[in-house]
Amino acid sequence: MRSSTPAVSVEAYLAGLPGVQRAALEHLRQVILSAAPQAAESISYGIPTFKVRGRAVAHLGAAAGHCAFYPGAVAGAFAAELTAFSTGKGTIRFQPEAPLPDDLVRRIVRFNIERQGVARANPDIASPGQTGRG
Repeated sequence: MRSSTPAVSVEAYLAGLPGVQRAALEHLRQVILSAAPQAAESISYGIPTFKVRGRAVAHLGAAAGHCAFYPGAVAGAFAAELTAFSTGKGTIRFQPEAPLPDDLVRRIVRFNIERQGVARANPDIASPGQTGRG
């Protein structure tokens, strides 16, 4: 279980998790960074956050019974691919043993980058329809 002391870094957040959750979220972290290698990592709202040009494009976290990917309100755009997961407004919950598909995470992150207008400011970022990096 997580400590009641807020983490000051992504590494500290992950280090405070049980092994199976830590491994699942470390993998999710690497997939997010493969879609947005220019992303800056920080802790925001008490959880690991990935920002491109100052705008959050994804968060991740752990709860007692699951892991979560917080990409914002994308469930509608990816509804057909998320039927196997528990979703809420801005949240996709998954079990560490049944993670989100890497390709789906990459496309969601790229979708967020484009949706927020960051891609228009940086032509090196792949759009959701492109395979791009990773």
